[in-house]
Amino acid sequence: MASSIHSPNQQLAYQQARQHFHNQQNQKIQIFWSNQTQDIKQMNDFKNHSLPLARIKKIMKADEDVRMISAEAPIVFAKACEMFILELTLRSWIHTEENKHRTLQKNDIASAITRTDIFDFLVDIVPRDELKEDGLGIPRVAFQAGAGSSSDHLPYYYMLPHHPSPVGASGMFYTAPQPCPSLAYMHWPQLPQQEPPKTDT
Repeated sequence: MASSIHSPNQQLAYQQARQHFHNQQNQKIQIFWSNQTQDIKQMNDFKNHSLPLARIKKIMKADEDVRMISAEAPIVFAKACEMFILELTLRSWIHTEENKHRTLQKNDIASAITRTDIFDFLVDIVPRDELKEDGLGIPRVAFQAGAGSSSDHLPYYYMLPHHPSPVGASGMFYTAPQPCPSLAYMHWPQLPQQEPPKTDT
């Protein structure tokens, strides 16, 4: 009988190396948020922003219910968007390093989204590319049993409750999805209408 490809010692070494890698990545994320907190506490220049305030204000006004916007609101959104982009980039780069790539790719972003619960609202916006095996149309399994924690490679999908309450536990109101204003201006192809065949009676 042939010996197994990986001995128990090799598997243990692999799991320890993987755990060490994940600890380092978690430490990077903690340092990132610590630095962001420090930056916010020391912020005193509110005139220069990484993102254009006029564009943010325009997006905010796309909501028909918004009547007036204070001068501070776009500034808060600009900082929030900047932090969102920075964290998603950091988490995507962690996936890039894990796969020993040098270029951050769309699939790295998709993996960061599926691994992080707070990004679950993006799962449908940035879908993972189907990895095909041998051209047979069978998706490859993206994880190995027993490697790392169960949440390392399993995608997280947001399940809508069957009967949502109007007010959530955090005091947030749940509403029906709103149509995207930008879709209203898209040119949708029109199919030629066919007249039903005439029958003689």
